Amino acid sequence: MTQTIHPVLLCGGSGTRLWPLSRKSYPKQFARITGSESLFQASARRLSGPGFAPPVVVTGGDFRFVVTEQLAAVELAPGAVLIEPAARNTAPAILAAALVLEAQAPGALMLIAPSDHVIPDAGRFREAVQAAAATAQAGQIVTFGIRPDRAETGYGWLELAQAPEAGFAPVPQPLERFVEKPDAATAREMLEGGRHLWNAGIFLFTTDALIAAFETHQPGMLAQVRAAHEAAEQDLGFTRLAPEPWAEIAEDSIDYAVMEKADNLSVMPYGGAWSDLGGWEAVWRDSAPDAAGVVTHGPATAIECENSLLRSEDEHQQLVGLGLKDIVAIAMPDAVLVTHKDRAQDVKLAVQSLKARGVTQAETLPRDYRPWGWFESLVVGDRFQVKRIVVHPGAALSLQSHHHRAEHWIVVQGTAKVTVDGEEKLVTENQSVFIPLGAVHRMENPGKLPMVLIEVQTGSYLGEDDIIRYEDVYARGQGAKG
Repeated sequence: MTQTIHPVLLCGGSGTRLWPLSRKSYPKQFARITGSESLFQASARRLSGPGFAPPVVVTGGDFRFVVTEQLAAVELAPGAVLIEPAARNTAPAILAAALVLEAQAPGALMLIAPSDHVIPDAGRFREAVQAAAATAQAGQIVTFGIRPDRAETGYGWLELAQAPEAGFAPVPQPLERFVEKPDAATAREMLEGGRHLWNAGIFLFTTDALIAAFETHQPGMLAQVRAAHEAAEQDLGFTRLAPEPWAEIAEDSIDYAVMEKADNLSVMPYGGAWSDLGGWEAVWRDSAPDAAGVVTHGPATAIECENSLLRSEDEHQQLVGLGLKDIVAIAMPDAVLVTHKDRAQDVKLAVQSLKARGVTQAETLPRDYRPWGWFESLVVGDRFQVKRIVVHPGAALSLQSHHHRAEHWIVVQGTAKVTVDGEEKLVTENQSVFIPLGAVHRMENPGKLPMVLIEVQTGSYLGEDDIIRYEDVYARGQGAKG
């Protein structure tokens, strides 16, 4: 009998190892890296359909509208979206989701899944999840182990009591122990031994089994997360965990907090393809290199190159590699990364260096995503800035004014409903409107297609924090951007 599984998608990470494509302002789970959908969308689709309830999503406040927008784009609705006041690693996030589900459906089966993994065979993975359901329903905490195809030192491993079934049939096995990220020699030994699998960080258990594990091993964290859950507030359909008790919670992963201490763990071996896309070398490997080992993406050209990844993320930016070997080159409109494949895992060092020097590209993309759409700066000069702004159908910016700048809006696609000091008018393609300094104004898209305009700002200060907000359908406070 098919069990109803409640997926919990974790999507609060920053993904610095895929910089400059992935940044704190818009991390890798929301980017299209391996196909036409984002990793988050692909994860949500994979864990949907018969036998799966609408997903619970755990994310940060900055991404709440990105989550709902991307789910709507693939015609999925979340069961709940939990907003973490601050990132506290996976243990508190998973426990908070368990408390929410326990209140709605006591004893529910919940599947914990990072939202940035790649699992091409969705059907096979769903079968493995359903095959593990009876074991989880019996009180076991089931972790999923991936069949290794190389002596990987970047993953934790799982040691089984015996080798998996022939053909990696989905049969749960007892877990002997967790193995930390090994050195190269240990990884080769485990690969050859046949009793070790990669730790995917995917878990299946009932809500009461997880809560009981925290009662035994982390009672203090359980009390703090429970307090944050009980004082949570509903905000435009989101569940905001209470910030005061949440601030007292120590950062900890689910592995360290509970899994490595529990004695009721089983492993579901999974023999299909899987990747956590933990770095550019993984993207290269999972993108079907050609006979020369070369992968190109976007307007990129490889000439006499070997075992290299060349990726341009802007249709107007040509990237050319000549005579490269074992090189990763990633070109963004505002930043370029060039590294040897052997150093791809060290990209975070570059991010740390940029942050230390106050370089905005360390964490921020040139395209800034908002609840109503997005904008990007086209030109920035002394006392002026030119932006492209895209507003979703039916969306509206807040009613606002500025102390230090005036704005000139030129509509280039669609129709804008503009309010200036209480006067409303429609501005269509090739028409413009001037917003004087200090004027109270709002922009809306009343149409059914995206509206695009060019904004020219002039003034003594052009920062995004120069805003007085009077009304906002997205319930953002003063000082919030856009």
